[in-house]
Amino acid sequence: MDLTARIYIAGHRGMVGSALVRRLRAAGYTNLLLRTSQELDLRNQAAVEQFFAAEQPEYVLLAAAKVGGIQANNVYRADFLQDNLLIQCNVIGASHRHGVRKLLFLGSSCIYPKLAPQPIKEEYLLTGPLEPTNEPYALAKIAGLKLCEAYRDQHGSSFITAMPTNLYGPNDNYDLHSSHVLPALLRKFTEAVQLGMPQVEVWGSGTPRREFLHVDDLADACLHLLLHYDGREPVNVGTGQDLTIRELAELVAQLTGFTGRLVFDPSKPDGTPRKLLDVSKLHALGWKHRIELTEGVRQVLAEATSLANAPVLS
Repeated sequence: MDLTARIYIAGHRGMVGSALVRRLRAAGYTNLLLRTSQELDLRNQAAVEQFFAAEQPEYVLLAAAKVGGIQANNVYRADFLQDNLLIQCNVIGASHRHGVRKLLFLGSSCIYPKLAPQPIKEEYLLTGPLEPTNEPYALAKIAGLKLCEAYRDQHGSSFITAMPTNLYGPNDNYDLHSSHVLPALLRKFTEAVQLGMPQVEVWGSGTPRREFLHVDDLADACLHLLLHYDGREPVNVGTGQDLTIRELAELVAQLTGFTGRLVFDPSKPDGTPRKLLDVSKLHALGWKHRIELTEGVRQVLAEATSLANAPVLS
């Protein structure tokens, strides 16, 4: 990509989109097209068409999505399915109609079957039932992936797809009603230390295993794929390493200085028992993560002003 190429980052104020902006600017790209959701509602097809016609982006990174944790996914099922379908159809369709040279669609590891063999290879997609709690979001992401494949098959479009594992980092969501597990734990333990609480409650049994990737590593992987990959098949993006939720909670407790008790609530959902991505395809393309989990969480705790300023729970 030429350093002056017109690059549209959809969802640039989110955790992933803002990391993409940081990475591209650090690499010297100077012509980034950015719109907030107030300036451009990606669910509105006419508005998206007008934007593409006026700005004529050459490259598109589709990081915009309605996202949330296990509770939000399960409660707002219609919103997660409909909003994400609209965003994807509008942006991917407009990218084809307006001659975008290359598009990168960001999916999610939740697209894979709940009980997929571990680690999860890209070819395991659609080989079994999904995790019920986030099925609507997963179905939307699968549809986006398949839409990219379909445009490539029918029109020869250079649309590629990447499936990240669980992410964390700057600009994460720390709202306990809609956040993912790691930011939720970071907030809970930080507040427990601030308030001198004797214990912290952790959802579920603590036995599920999860993989975590720093969002800056994801952004670096996305740039690598834009420059070095043009295949039809999706590419998993992760670390190839996982740990139990109990081990994660113990790590966060250690890094926040919490010395009280951990109480696990088995009445809350565990979700998928294990979700570890096979990243051998990405490694073969010449990319590997750099930020290990302990160092990444330490960075987040040092930098997360949004966490420090979050309202304390009473």
